[in-house]
This record gives sequence, structure tokens and C-alpha cells, in this order.
Amino acid sequence: MSVQPTVTLWSDYVSPYAFVAKAWAYDLEADYDLRLDWRPYTLDIPSFQGSVAERDPHHWRRVRYAYMDARRFANKQGLTLRGPKKIYFDRPLQTGMLYAQKHGVFRTYNDLAFDRFWRREVDPEDVEAVEALLREVGAPAGFADFLAGDGGARHDALRTEAEATGIFGVPSFVFEGELFWGGDRIGLLRERLDEKGIARRGPR
Repeated sequence: MSVQPTVTLWSDYVSPYAFVAKAWAYDLEADYDLRLDWRPYTLDIPSFQGSVAERDPHHWRRVRYAYMDARRFANKQGLTLRGPKKIYFDRPLQTGMLYAQKHGVFRTYNDLAFDRFWRREVDPEDVEAVEALLREVGAPAGFADFLAGDGGARHDALRTEAEATGIFGVPSFVFEGELFWGGDRIGLLRERLDEKGIARRGPR
């Protein structure tokens, strides 16, 4: 039996561009006979954009444009995208992705985690809030222990693995070792899948 092709998708719930690319990623998996392997890549925003105190007017103009640009795509999808009030390091919410995958509730968690964060309805650093979100989508209790143990270690190992293979931002799609960064590169990824003869699924 042939092995199903895999596209690895590195994502982060606090990235507006990852948020708006979610639907496009689902469409990719629906359109092609492949497996989409979602993985958390938690952005350490101050390390590459500087702390809030260090940002100059030029940087803030770029930040404002980034949110305006992402909001355009969000509006087209009927999504609410409210800029966060602070810079988050969302290791708990991101590790929740792994816990949801472990318990078979990933898709529901993925949708709700993105939606709640961008409505400012969940603190992605609050372990109890993430635990409540997981329980809401049907995962069993035990997330805090998972985060403190194997789950947190897995999250950190994946982040190291991502950077070792060239990942620097989200959303990042990887197919056969080739990186496609950003939702606006999905068209190029689709071209590559067609070139490689990845079968398309029938009409939905």
C-alpha cells in the first residue's frame, strides 16, 4: 500500500496570518489526497521584532499594516480579528494543539482556539483557560500535567526541530523538504503538488 503524501504545516494561534490561512489549509487537504500534519511553532516575537519599548515609528507602521492586511482576509471569511492587547508567548495554547491531537479533537480545538484568541476571549498563556477550552471540545482532564511533562517537552522539541529545518515564521508549509512560507504561497504549493502528480480528490 502506498504511503499517503504529507504536507507539514507549522502554525501559531497568535499569528493573524496563520489565522486567516487556516481555511485555505483545510481546502488544500480537501482538494488533494494528502495528509496535513499540523504542528505548533510558537513565535518568540520579541526575539525577532524587538520588545514593545524598543520599537521605533517605522516598525509600528509595519505592525499596523500587517494587521490591516490580515483583517482584509479575515473579513472575506467572516472572521473577527481584533488586535491583541499585548505580546504573548502562547506555549500553553500551542501545546493544547498536541493534546487535542492526542485525544482526537484537533479540528474543533484548532477552530475554537483561533476564534477565541482573536476575539480576545482566551488568554493563551493561562493554563486553566486552555484546559477549559480543551474540556469544551471534548478532551479529557489532564492537560496541566501534559503541559508540565511530555507535552511541554514535545512542544519544545518541535520548535527546535522546526528551526533546524529552516522554519522562521508561520504559517509555513513543507512538502518533500521544500518550504512555502505564508498563506499567499499556497498557490505555489498547489502547483508543486500538481507537478509531483499528487492526486486530486473528487468533487466535494
